[in-house]
Amino acid sequence: MDKLALILVIIGALNWGLIGLFEFDLVAAIFGGQTSALSRLVYGLVGLAGIYSFKFLFSDRERVE
Repeated sequence: MDKLALILVIIGALNWGLIGLFEFDLVAAIFGGQTSALSRLVYGLVGLAGIYSFKFLFSDRERVE
């Protein structure tokens, strides 16, 4: 689940980077516009992955030396 969340967060970050730099929404371009059901699903999954990823801020990871 952690890897899936990370992949979705990376997709969201890349998409926002493209929007910010080039005014190009890759998710909308691939799935048929911002209001299409598939685009909304991807946006929703990215949002849920972002919320899920908050746990990484507060997890105590052991160091591997």
